[in-house]
Amino acid sequence: MRRVAWLMVGLVSWLAGAAGPAPGGEFSRADAAAALRRATEFFRSRCGLEGGYVWRHSADLTKREGEQATTATQVWTQPPSTATVGQAFLEMHLLTGDEAFLAAARETAECLIRGQLRSGGWDKLIDLGPAARRKIAYRVDPPDGKVEPLFNVTTLDDDKTQSSIRFLMRLDAATGFRDPRLHEAARYALDGLLAAQRPNGGWPQRFTGPGEPSRYPVRAASYPASWSRSWPGTSFIDHYTFNDGNIAVVIDVLLEAAAVYEEPRYRAAAEKAGDFIRLAQMPEPQPAWAQQYDADMHPAWARKFEPPAVTGGESQGIIRALLALYRATGEPRFLEPIPPALAWMRRSRLPDGGLARFYELQSNKPLFFTRDTELTYNEGELLSGYCFTVGFQPEKLEAAYQAARDATVPEPVPTWNPRRVPWTADLAAAAARAAAALDDRGAWVQDGRLGTYGPDDDTRRVITTDTFVRNALTLARAAAAE
Repeated sequence: MRRVAWLMVGLVSWLAGAAGPAPGGEFSRADAAAALRRATEFFRSRCGLEGGYVWRHSADLTKREGEQATTATQVWTQPPSTATVGQAFLEMHLLTGDEAFLAAARETAECLIRGQLRSGGWDKLIDLGPAARRKIAYRVDPPDGKVEPLFNVTTLDDDKTQSSIRFLMRLDAATGFRDPRLHEAARYALDGLLAAQRPNGGWPQRFTGPGEPSRYPVRAASYPASWSRSWPGTSFIDHYTFNDGNIAVVIDVLLEAAAVYEEPRYRAAAEKAGDFIRLAQMPEPQPAWAQQYDADMHPAWARKFEPPAVTGGESQGIIRALLALYRATGEPRFLEPIPPALAWMRRSRLPDGGLARFYELQSNKPLFFTRDTELTYNEGELLSGYCFTVGFQPEKLEAAYQAARDATVPEPVPTWNPRRVPWTADLAAAAARAAAALDDRGAWVQDGRLGTYGPDDDTRRVITTDTFVRNALTLARAAAAE
C-alpha cells in the first residue's frame, strides 16, 4: 500500500482546537486562521501569476523580479518562488484542513506542469506568454508550427528542478495519487533524472536528455597534469556539479521518491550517485571534493571565479549526503570517504577556524579572487557578491558521523510530514506579530530594494516571497496548534 497516512492531519482535531483564546493573551487560534486567509488571498491574487511566483515585488506591485528581472508573463522556479509557495500552501492545508489552501497548491502545481520541459525538468523560469512559449519545448504544448530549435535545457542548479519535483511528489501523495496529470508529471520528472544520470552515477549541472555513454568514462577523480590560472571561457554546464548542493539534493529527492512511490529504481539511482561521490573524492593530499569535474574526472573551471580546486564548502554537504545514504541503506562503503575528508578539513582550517571555499590543487593553498577576477593567494580586496570562506564546525560533522555509525541501519527514509505543534506563548506571540504586520491589503511589506532594476531604481519597500512563506507557516501552525 502506498504511504499516504504520513501526510494526513486530522481535520476533526483541527476543528476542535481552531477557536478559543490563547492562554494568558488575547490573540487566538481563530485570529491566526483569519490573518492567514487574508494574507493568502492577497498573495495568491495579487502576487501570483496563474499559480506561479517570483522572489519579490515592489510594494505597489509595479515591479517584480526573480534572480533576474522578469517580464509580465514570467514566473520563477528557483527557490524561494513557485514550488516554495506551492509547498507552503500544501502544508497550510494539511495543518488546517482548509480546502482553499489545497486549491492554491493545485493551481501552483498546474503552473509547474505547464513549465515542465520535454527533457524532464525545469529551467530557471516559466514563461506563460504564448509568443515566448513557441520557442520552448514545454511538454504540454503541441510542437506543430514552432520555431526550431526549441529550448529544452533542464537545470539542477540552485534546486530549481529538485524543488519542483519535491513539491509535485508531495502533493501527489497528499491527494492519494488520484490526479493523473499531476502523478504523470512527477513521475516523468523523476524518470528524466534517471535517464540523465551518467554511467558513473553523476549528473551534469544541466541536461537535455540522456548523454552518450562513451563520452563519460567511469573513472576515479585525479589531479590534472596542468591547469590554466585564468578562466578559459569554456562552457561548464556538462560538468559533473556539486556546487550549490546539486547532486546532494538530487539524492535526497530520489530517496524520498523511493519511499513515496515504493520504487526501488529511485533508491538504486541514489546509491549510484553515492558511488559517484566515492569516485569523485580526490586522492591524497586532498581527499575531499571539487565543485565540478570534467568528463575525465579532473577538477575543472566553471564561472570565471570558480577555478579547478578542492572545496571546503561543498565537501561538507557531500559528507551529509553520504551520511543520509548510509542511514538509508546501511552500506558501509558510504562511510568510508568521511574520515579522510574530515582529517583534511581539520588540517586545512583558516586562522579563524573556517575553511576556504577553494584550495589550490595539491599545494592546498587557499585561493581567492580580486575584484578584477584575478586568482590570488591573498585574502585582500576580494570580488564582491561571492563567499570565498565558509564556516566549519568539525564537532558537528564528527558527531553526525559517529551517530550514523552507532545507529541501527538501514533506517526508514524520513518523509515530509507537517505536524501540529503545541500552543505556546512563544508561538502565540510570533503569530500575533505576523498578523499585526499585515497592511490593509493583507500584504507583508518591508524595507528593501529590487536587485535587478539598476542603481537608479527608487524602490524602498518590497513584498518578498520568503517573508510570505515564513509568516504564513507561522500563522498556520498557530491556527492548528494543539
